[in-house]
Amino acid sequence: MLIDTYGRVATDLRVSLTDRCNLRCTYCMPEEGLRWLAKPDLLTDDEIVRLIRIAVTELGVTEVRFTGGEPLLRPGLVGIVERCAALEPRPRMSLTTNGIGLKRTATALKAAGLDRVNVSLDTLRPDVFKTLTRRDRHQDVLDGMAAAREAGLTPVKVNAVLMPGLNEDEAPDLLAWAIEQGYELRFIEQMPLDAQHGWKRDGMITAGDILESLRTRFDLAPEGAGERGSAPAERWTVDGGPHTVGVIASVTRPFCRACDRTRLTADGQVRTCLFATEETDLRAALRSDAGDEAVAELWRKAMWGKKAGSGLDDPGFLQPDRPMSAIGG
Repeated sequence: MLIDTYGRVATDLRVSLTDRCNLRCTYCMPEEGLRWLAKPDLLTDDEIVRLIRIAVTELGVTEVRFTGGEPLLRPGLVGIVERCAALEPRPRMSLTTNGIGLKRTATALKAAGLDRVNVSLDTLRPDVFKTLTRRDRHQDVLDGMAAAREAGLTPVKVNAVLMPGLNEDEAPDLLAWAIEQGYELRFIEQMPLDAQHGWKRDGMITAGDILESLRTRFDLAPEGAGERGSAPAERWTVDGGPHTVGVIASVTRPFCRACDRTRLTADGQVRTCLFATEETDLRAALRSDAGDEAVAELWRKAMWGKKAGSGLDDPGFLQPDRPMSAIGG
């Protein structure tokens, strides 16, 4: 197992397939984009599948989430999903995407074995979308989400980040729309993972702000006993149910104590946390002909050293050098 010194066991693997993206969201990267990883530095399709196989068959991973950058930009994505779906035991597989390419790929991904998708959509207003992402692709995202729903990649979960002065007033509208469309909405606090390092704690929209805004239109009650376990989102029933809304408060209500995630970057580095400042190189082991058990042991050692928390509450917190697009969401 991938166990750490605090007794947490990582069963959820986040795999970044690329650091490239076809949007330029203001809270993620500058308008001109970033210096992308060179192709020789990226894991090959075979290397990705091998590491996932080791994680699933040797290390107890049961869930795999493909991320980016934008994972739909990975040419071999469908083949990777198909090969991972053939593993025994078969992991549950999902994809986090901006949705732009889903209209043309949703059916193939479902046939390959993908179970569901998370789609990022921060606004219902095309003009605000263009301002936030610096691209005029709002309708493409909506069409992609509908295609995913029709293909059976459900539940389609929608991830929304609220930004001051842009879309901070849209929480109730987003929830009403998600309920109408049959999507599961989750709001995410903006995290200090932007390439520009411009994040400021005193300028972010908090979980408390989001819930206050939602309650102007909806009656919210904590789902179940209010315990989220290892799930990042606190879930609330809306108007007595059955619909729910989630809030991921990584900054103000961290969930490190029950974290069950391990992360693999597109260039083959294990990260124990989104906010980790250390990485363990599995790519070098693969390319030096290390056996599966040697790779698995490197992975175990990396996770054994996982810190108690993200450190966001520490006055001396230092933002990771890698931005979100290079880490994998």
